Amino acid sequence: MAGRGSSQTVQVDGRRLRVTNLDKVLYPASGTTKAEVISYYVAVADRLLPWAIGRPATRKRWPDGVGVADRPGGGSGPRAEKSTEVFFEKNLPDSAPDWVRRVVVRHKSHVNVYPIVDSPATLAWLGQVAALELHVPQWRVDADGTPRHPDRLVLDLDPGPGAGLAECVEVALAARELLDDVGLTAWPVTSGSKGLHLYARLTGEHGPDYVNAFAKQVAAALEDALPDLVVSSMKKSLREGKVLVDWSQNNQAKTTIAPYSLRGRAAPDGEGPFVAAPRHWDELGPDLRHLTMAEVLERSEDPLSGLGAEGSDTDTAVGGTAAPDRLTVYRSMRDASRTPEPVPADAPADGAAAQDRAGPVFVVQEHHATRLHYDVRLEREGVLVSWAVPKGPPEDPGKNHLAVPTEDHPMDYATFEGTIPKGEYGAGEVSIWDHGTYALEKWKDGEVIATLHGSDGGGLGGSVRFALIRTGENWLMHRMDPPREPAEDAPKRDETSDDDVTSTHPEHLDRLGTQHLDTVAPMLATRAGTFDAHADADAWAFEMKWDGVRVVATCDAGAVRLVGRSGRDVTATYPEITEALATLDLDDTVVDGEVVALDDAGAPSFGRIQQRIGLTKPREVTAARRSVPVRFVGFDLLRFGGSDVTGLPYEQRRELLLGLDLDDADGVDVPAAFDGDLEAAMEASRTLGLEGVVAKRRTSRYRPGARSAHWVKLKHEQHVEVVVVGWRPGKGGRGGGIGSLLVAVPDAEGTLVYAGRVGTGFAERTLADLSARLEEARRDEATVAAPRDVAREAVWVEPTIVGEVTSAGWTDSGHLRHPVWRGLRDDKTVADVQPVRLPAR
Repeated sequence: MAGRGSSQTVQVDGRRLRVTNLDKVLYPASGTTKAEVISYYVAVADRLLPWAIGRPATRKRWPDGVGVADRPGGGSGPRAEKSTEVFFEKNLPDSAPDWVRRVVVRHKSHVNVYPIVDSPATLAWLGQVAALELHVPQWRVDADGTPRHPDRLVLDLDPGPGAGLAECVEVALAARELLDDVGLTAWPVTSGSKGLHLYARLTGEHGPDYVNAFAKQVAAALEDALPDLVVSSMKKSLREGKVLVDWSQNNQAKTTIAPYSLRGRAAPDGEGPFVAAPRHWDELGPDLRHLTMAEVLERSEDPLSGLGAEGSDTDTAVGGTAAPDRLTVYRSMRDASRTPEPVPADAPADGAAAQDRAGPVFVVQEHHATRLHYDVRLEREGVLVSWAVPKGPPEDPGKNHLAVPTEDHPMDYATFEGTIPKGEYGAGEVSIWDHGTYALEKWKDGEVIATLHGSDGGGLGGSVRFALIRTGENWLMHRMDPPREPAEDAPKRDETSDDDVTSTHPEHLDRLGTQHLDTVAPMLATRAGTFDAHADADAWAFEMKWDGVRVVATCDAGAVRLVGRSGRDVTATYPEITEALATLDLDDTVVDGEVVALDDAGAPSFGRIQQRIGLTKPREVTAARRSVPVRFVGFDLLRFGGSDVTGLPYEQRRELLLGLDLDDADGVDVPAAFDGDLEAAMEASRTLGLEGVVAKRRTSRYRPGARSAHWVKLKHEQHVEVVVVGWRPGKGGRGGGIGSLLVAVPDAEGTLVYAGRVGTGFAERTLADLSARLEEARRDEATVAAPRDVAREAVWVEPTIVGEVTSAGWTDSGHLRHPVWRGLRDDKTVADVQPVRLPAR
């Protein structure tokens, strides 16, 4: 073994490589040397290279070795030493051997020259320069550096505080089933750091934005299915005890640790470096742990060998084949010698609709793969355009079903039934659920409307009119039959009830009108009262109640206007929200939401947002923007692409809202709703430090400016809106200023009645602002009747200022118990303050 400072030239895969300091320890905790790192990378080259070839490689380097602080928990290993510099490296250094393949990638704002890891020799060189971690994107490049479409999807399951690999395993199993439902087979990789990565091979048919959006929807679906275990938002404050499903690894600008790459950390017991290690599904259990370099070397079988098509070189991946046609993707996913499916060698005859039929054909196939789903296929231009519909064609016009586009299929597939062998794409039983011809009404980008004429005894039960509509990057299948007429003896519905809203979909939006909604008053929720979600749990969805300021955002071609609850234009008050929404370039769209300011723990703070309310002067806004940044939380949709959607049911408005991908903008969030579980929603709200939840009926229409019993506020503690009617002078440290505020609330008849004194919860700035406002509103006569000892020292004011307090309830005398000031409600008027049922006085 060469000593420190020595060098030698070695042959690796026919390439000459100069190596130095082979006995240098790169992992002090385990004593792993540079020589062992190089040896490892050469040994796993046949397994690692298929995951790196054709992909620009970003490296994470530790030139002086991995230090103590790089290992979880620190501590002192057998050869512990001080933490050393670690850095990411994108550009290939001039010192790299000339045989290391280079590729120039032109990003939006810069150009990088990356290495392509395509040989054992290149891996050995990376080990020589202590590039311990290899990170690659989900896409390959052409020879000229042009990125291709992604050919794989990655989900990064990242456990938050209080969660670990066991929780990641539970999420991985659920993700595997979900992906299998849409024809994607997942492979697991323990990351060697904290969590799990799931890979699925893609056809390369879709661009990075499409794949990223699809991955985001998968993450959201997992969060909906496992709300107590999964979070899809990147906010650290939401991750306690949960697993983040990080979908953003599919962004074109992101990279992921390559399978079989070393990690820059070693096992704490000195057993050696951890590895991003591919695993078999049957290894995933409650005792799953990360594997070390030595353990990976001992594994003779590659769990990812079935992934296939990963090892194609960039120069030959599509070279040498016939010109692509509409079945190229279909053929690339099937081996004609292994599957009974039709795999035609010839290109489809363009526009070859049969002349001897009543119309183009359709087929719906029942597909028993890992989980049952249905494949809907419509003849178009010589192929069967296809969607995977996990729940099958909807039977109820009020229930839309997810439809995921899949590759075009050959016309012969319209009659295919049989068993696709295990190990092949889509393995399982395929049978025809219904088939026939269809009458086309509309086929344009993102919208297909047709009447399917099913066969006798088929699953459709006859002729049925359907729409397939793209919302954002995904599709929904909507049954367009009119709802059945109710029986004569059925109870009549209240014409004004939200529950009688019939399902309407985007292709019907024009019927809803085109009134402009930029100054619309937002819909309001009622207090809990006798609310009982358990009586009809499936009828409700639950959203977090955000402790902020209600704002309606109108967006059109990059122009954004923000309007508060009172109708006041607040665009200038929150410029970061305006700028963020403008980047989305939405077309005549109106979103209802809340502007929030987060505290140091990441929870919305009503006290902090107070510092932004009412600011309009540019200098004040700029200063406040730096000290108190805000975010926009969107939770409802009033207008969509120029059409009024307030008449749609809540569930469909949410589908359209999610399809806008608002949270692609920095500083904008669209949190997921909880489905039918009030206890889980309330517990999540407590965990996140929020004030409660809002229960919303799934069928509720949006009623601008109305307070509806179909939206109900449920709070953890009692928040009471009050009217300031006077103040008492302070003493001691508050001498000469406000000692306490005198507040009132409207009773059942709307008359203001005295509700007590509020003397705590004020910041100095708040007191200063209140002093000026109260002095302007000063009056001589009493505003409300108050106890004698209070009235004796009271300074009365006009009842125009609305605020909010927290309270432990009410005393027997009808006063607030232990009230604490929360802040002003400049977004509300005295008329907005809700009457309070007070104890008898």
